[in-house]
Amino acid sequence: MISSPARRPATLAVAAAVLAAEGLLGLVLGGYVAVETLIGKPSDMSSALAEAAFGMLAGAGIGWVAWGVWQALRWSRGPGVVTQIFILPVAISLIGSRQYAFGVPLVVAAVIVLVSLLAPQSTHALMGEDGSTGDSPGSPD
Repeated sequence: MISSPARRPATLAVAAAVLAAEGLLGLVLGGYVAVETLIGKPSDMSSALAEAAFGMLAGAGIGWVAWGVWQALRWSRGPGVVTQIFILPVAISLIGSRQYAFGVPLVVAAVIVLVSLLAPQSTHALMGEDGSTGDSPGSPD
């Protein structure tokens, strides 16, 4: 874990900031769906509530990953990368359906996070000097 911001690579700070924004967006949109469900008349109440809960849980999960990236915790890289890999097809579908205002920012955010998390500086900060996890035979741990 990196406790000093001076030792945290800029790539991790950028990835954490974009992940935090994605998490906040998930929380806000999930909350919006929940409020609209409760004050409106949805055609399927249980599906609408499940969608709201999923959005808020996904947002909270992405926020937790953002915190892990900010702290340079090794476990946070995998979920951060996988989340962006899942976001890309959604963004491309939005662009394909001419929803450019939603699709293009999603593609940009996903690419920024992927490039930031996979940068050599991030690998060094998250995995150690040579990129190994220390779990290999013969490691001093």
